[in-house]
Amino acid sequence: MSNNLCFFAVHADNLPRARRFYESVFGWKFQPWGPPGFFLIATGDAEDPGIQGALQQRHEVVAGERINGYECTISVPDVDATAAAVAANGGKIILAKCEIPTVGWLIKIQDPEGNVVCVKQPASVPSQ
Repeated sequence: MSNNLCFFAVHADNLPRARRFYESVFGWKFQPWGPPGFFLIATGDAEDPGIQGALQQRHEVVAGERINGYECTISVPDVDATAAAVAANGGKIILAKCEIPTVGWLIKIQDPEGNVVCVKQPASVPSQ
C-alpha cells in the first residue's frame, strides 16, 4: 500500500461564506456528513473524481494554534507503526489514535517544523 495523500480539510470561521466561495470559484459540491458544521467536499466528477475533502469549523488542534490552511491526510497501512516512526524521527503525536466508524483509525501528528498532518489507516485494514 502506498502512503498517498488521500483527504484534505478546509477550516473556516464562516462556513456558509467558505462554501459559497468554493462552490462559485471551483464548482465543488458539498454534502453534510457526521457532526453539525461538517461537510464532505466532492472536487471532481465521475470521470475525474479528484481527492475527497471536508469543510469544517476552524478549531485549535494544538492549544493556542488555529489551523490556517488546508489540513492534509496521508493514508498508511499501519497507523501504529507510523506513530512509532513519527516519534523516532522528531515528530509529535498531537491526537492519539482514535477510530472514525466506517472511515478508519486516525492520528494527528506535528512534524519537526510544526506542520500538522493527519494519518489514516483505512477501515478495510484491521487495526492492531
